[in-house]
Amino acid sequence: MRTDLHRHLTSPLTAVRNLGILAHVDAGKTTVTERILYLTGATHKRGEVHDGTTVTDFDPQERDRGITIFAAAVSCSWDGHRINLIDTPGHVDFADEVERSLRVLDGAIAVFDAVAGVEPQSESVWRQADRYGVPRIAFVNKLDRAGADLDTAVESIRRRLHPAPLVVQMPIGREDGFTGVVDLLRMRALVWADGGGTAEEGPVPDALREETLRRRRLLEEAVAELHPSALEEFCAQAALGERTLRGALRDLTRTGEGVVVLCGSAYRNRGIEPLLDAVVAYLPSPLDVPAVRGTYDGAEQERKADPAAPFAALVFKVNATTTGRLTSLRVYSGTLRKGETVMDTGTRRTERVGRILRVRADRHTELDEAVAGDIVAVVGPKSARAGSTLCAPGAPLVLEPPTVAEPVVSVAVEARRSTDTDRLASALARLVEEDPSLAVRTDPETGQTVLSGMGELHLEVAVEKIRRAHGLDVGVGRPRVTYRETVARGVAGLVYRHVKQDGGAGQFAHVVLDVEPLEDGASGFEFRSAVVGGRVPQEYVRAVEAGCRDALSEGPLGGHPVTGLRVVLTDGATHPKDSSEMAFRTAGRFALREALRACVMVLLEPVAEVTVTVPDDAVGSVLGDLAARRGRVSGSTARAGATVVTATVPLAELFGYATRLRSRTQGRGAFATRPAGYSPAPHGTPTR
Repeated sequence: MRTDLHRHLTSPLTAVRNLGILAHVDAGKTTVTERILYLTGATHKRGEVHDGTTVTDFDPQERDRGITIFAAAVSCSWDGHRINLIDTPGHVDFADEVERSLRVLDGAIAVFDAVAGVEPQSESVWRQADRYGVPRIAFVNKLDRAGADLDTAVESIRRRLHPAPLVVQMPIGREDGFTGVVDLLRMRALVWADGGGTAEEGPVPDALREETLRRRRLLEEAVAELHPSALEEFCAQAALGERTLRGALRDLTRTGEGVVVLCGSAYRNRGIEPLLDAVVAYLPSPLDVPAVRGTYDGAEQERKADPAAPFAALVFKVNATTTGRLTSLRVYSGTLRKGETVMDTGTRRTERVGRILRVRADRHTELDEAVAGDIVAVVGPKSARAGSTLCAPGAPLVLEPPTVAEPVVSVAVEARRSTDTDRLASALARLVEEDPSLAVRTDPETGQTVLSGMGELHLEVAVEKIRRAHGLDVGVGRPRVTYRETVARGVAGLVYRHVKQDGGAGQFAHVVLDVEPLEDGASGFEFRSAVVGGRVPQEYVRAVEAGCRDALSEGPLGGHPVTGLRVVLTDGATHPKDSSEMAFRTAGRFALREALRACVMVLLEPVAEVTVTVPDDAVGSVLGDLAARRGRVSGSTARAGATVVTATVPLAELFGYATRLRSRTQGRGAFATRPAGYSPAPHGTPTR
């Protein structure tokens, strides 16, 4: 039954569903979303990914690449219920978009490819949903493909994701012959004609009746094992009625003990109506999930999903455009009206909400108010970021923000025209504002602007966005690594005399230096004086130290900063008229430079401690790759079907590692890094 989208203001909270579409890339998420919008009357033409006509993949890069990059929110209605739907990315580089979306959702549809079953990113997004306790139902898509098999896909769900799959449908026909499904609860067949359209309902075909009864029995047994009330009825009557099954499936879905599994082919428009019915029947409304908890000034508070309660909302997405900022948020409690003032509890600033919009991807419908359970966008707040809490000024609250992953890949970016440098800085600031998983910094030593993100595709998309949206010609390169130089073997008794006479007062300074490496390869610089008898006054000793520090900025090997040495001033001499602090500072600088040229020097490269978590079947490949990157493995531990490897790897060798690790582990590997100082670089290492 289709209903008018604009009836939402009179809909009770029990008739609201906030859900996301989760899956591995190319499992069919966006096509499922398009068919839902078409069947609910929100669109009047079916969009296709390959044609670039989808509603949710509206960004030019999404249409060019044929994948979802940015989470997009849409609203529609089905059978008297309002559904707020977020289509999330499936590529691992954009997992942070999924994380922010899951934080504000009450339920999700996990889409699986009927040929591939559970794929690496399916597993990752499933674990993300586990962290937030989001109830899910599963939709096994693409049953019309060659090699599609529902039972194999369901077994992969059981084996790799570990919930109890509760299959409520059976396909009619295989591969090209897939025409419909049998509803195992109502024991009725649903068949779609070529081209989709409305399903024709009828009795179960005689040829499938025995298999249908067998699968119905398996469903009843699986539910009875997990649900106490269902078990009582099953023991008493040796069967479960449709009403009991529905109630038990709803309970098991919402507790996460089981996952209802449906099937179909979104591309052929088969199986979408039962999927929508399952969303309404099994996934929770805002009233069915626990009240949101927050804190303020150390005190914990709870807010129920009540339009009459004080207003509280969590920002999960910000779109910074040339015409203004669009702030997407989930309203957890209270009512927000156009023109009202809200407080950002992170900055403790109050801001006025100028407009409230119901979002449908890149299109918007004006609203006068938003109530608890709504997912809307607002125009007006200037300081809110993803993760910010907006609330009533008289009832402040801080909600837990979504987790932001640490960036793992970096590139150097620069404007090709020097006149565009300021515009590039502004564009990068806007990028980070929209996507918290991006980070921008200026390397204090190289002066490069470094953009960091979750993967090479993530950074490629970000840079392309700068080029398209801001019209900037941007160069991208490998970030330069900051090398150091150190003393391997020092010199003793180096004499340097600084004499300068060009009329008037001259300059005279005489110093004798010893240079030696610090113990145990320590970094830093030490200076001390061993001069006796006051041959060099104390103020001149300090000047010599300052001059030595000046000389540390450029070493003799490649002009890199020098570290890990001790300088001892052993002797010196002064002139009664021409000696000065400036003369001794100059002498100290040139003396140390000359001493370093006489020392045996070693080039140091930055290294990182890398912790790699990989599946057991990929450990050998990952260890080989670390060895090829000059990594030194320091340990490995087993952890629940995976191995955690710790190694020290030169920072210069980690460029591109995220992509290589994913390819070697089918996307299941993850790694984290932290700086681990410097170590000697191999002879002949290029440093420029």
